[in-house]
Amino acid sequence: MAKVYHDSDTTLDTIKNKKIAIIGYGIQGRGQALNLRDSGIDVIVSELKDTENYKNALKDGFSPVPAGEAAKSSDIIQVLTQDHVQAKVYKDNIEPHLKPGKALVFSHGFNIHFKEIVPSKDIDVIMVAPKGPGALVRQQYQEGKGVPCLVAIFQNATGNALKVALAYAKAIGGTRAGVIETTFKEETETDLFGEQTVLCGGVSELIKAGFDTLVESGYQPEIAYFECLHELKLITDLIYKVGIQGMRKRVSDTAEYGDLTRGKRIITKETRKIMQEILKEVQSGKFAKEWIEENRKGRPNFNKLSKAEDAHPIEEVGRRLRKMMPWMSNEV
Repeated sequence: MAKVYHDSDTTLDTIKNKKIAIIGYGIQGRGQALNLRDSGIDVIVSELKDTENYKNALKDGFSPVPAGEAAKSSDIIQVLTQDHVQAKVYKDNIEPHLKPGKALVFSHGFNIHFKEIVPSKDIDVIMVAPKGPGALVRQQYQEGKGVPCLVAIFQNATGNALKVALAYAKAIGGTRAGVIETTFKEETETDLFGEQTVLCGGVSELIKAGFDTLVESGYQPEIAYFECLHELKLITDLIYKVGIQGMRKRVSDTAEYGDLTRGKRIITKETRKIMQEILKEVQSGKFAKEWIEENRKGRPNFNKLSKAEDAHPIEEVGRRLRKMMPWMSNEV
């Protein structure tokens, strides 16, 4: 069983007299920065000038500064820029200002685990990773609740790294729900695997395969869209709230029987074999190297594939049908 920490296991006193820099004021950066500030922590925000995120930070009462200035003046530096730019931001703006005893924080272990960032041994390197988007992290905090977090220690130079990590998690509301101890390796590899095989890659391909099968068999694309994409939310919401078996008990008996007898014909032994292959690509660093190189080349393959997906018929059908549903918002 994983080690789980709660409010009673930590105190904000550990970081009360420290300044925390939030490098990157995107959705996650905003949620964490606002929660930290509301917990009484001294927060400084870094964001590129004149960007939307910069303007949002100003609206929220922060005075954004360059990354180097934020890193220099803070004790704890949380890096919340996108994975593919973190190494450059670190090298150019953060590393020159790291002094012994400071703490470097991440919410995803990609750059540390794959050694794109190699910090000096005299600083703490920790992870506090909310298992939810920044908007939810903020919402739950404001409601007096919290989003579960993962916590991991990569370097414990001061001997207080875990205390700092747990205090940080408490300040953003994580210990209200529970903070699960993990490692940078485990978080990074499971996160990438989940995105590629289930949450993004697996689900999107399954949806399109079902849609294409119905349309190619003569069914109306609008009906195919509803059955293979739109109604998926009903099912995932149930799984989210009550688990897979809980979902099965809340759909029709016909649907449950179809699930139990046909599901394994879709996700076959061959599918599971390919999942193992993808996991090995993640574990070996093959995917990380591929993604880093893709960015260095200007994303030619990424842009080509993304453009092709934009042209899939399900996208055009979806745009038309969503206009019929005014309760939906394009702002997510």
